[in-house]
Amino acid sequence: MIAIIDYGLGNIQAFVNVYNRLGIPTAVAKTTYELETANKLILPGVGAFDHAMVLLDASGMRQALDHLVLSKKVPILGICVGMQIFAKSSEEGKLDGLGWIPGRVRAFKSVPGATDLPLPHMGWNDVHVTGEHKLFKGLEEETRFYFLHSYFFESLHQDSVIAAASYGIDFCCAVQSGNVYGVQFHPEKSHHFGTDLLKNFAEL
Repeated sequence: MIAIIDYGLGNIQAFVNVYNRLGIPTAVAKTTYELETANKLILPGVGAFDHAMVLLDASGMRQALDHLVLSKKVPILGICVGMQIFAKSSEEGKLDGLGWIPGRVRAFKSVPGATDLPLPHMGWNDVHVTGEHKLFKGLEEETRFYFLHSYFFESLHQDSVIAAASYGIDFCCAVQSGNVYGVQFHPEKSHHFGTDLLKNFAEL
């Protein structure tokens, strides 16, 4: 069963709807107890880095997630801000992130080559998968997903970057480190591309 974490951010029902169409059971987890029965986790997120961390701490889920993800190695997929908080820090805020994947979150406006771009970066964009990865199984090397963001994950280790996109500059849009997966785009808004990716995650 896949637990979709409801800590106050993200379009939870959209993920439930996708998995219902696929015939894959899910549960919306609002408590740490509801996380314990899951064999996979999805961490959605929209909005600001600091706000996401405040809500995650307030929900009481942060410690439980550290245990499940780092100790029990339960696979987790972070979406948009849900991926960004895998980093240690963000130019957007002052709070520490989860620090599960070494890196930081950068603002497009602070990076040479992207300072004058209209923000947020919104709409469909080609995604280049860097190799063979189970999350992108069956998807073309050049595939398309829907984005809505002004910040992106900058990994300290290139081998954790599994897909990239371009908006003025090339930027990381998907990461993996062991059982920790994250995507900057919104698979729940990306039609069959996103459905295939979410199915792949369920089948890991």
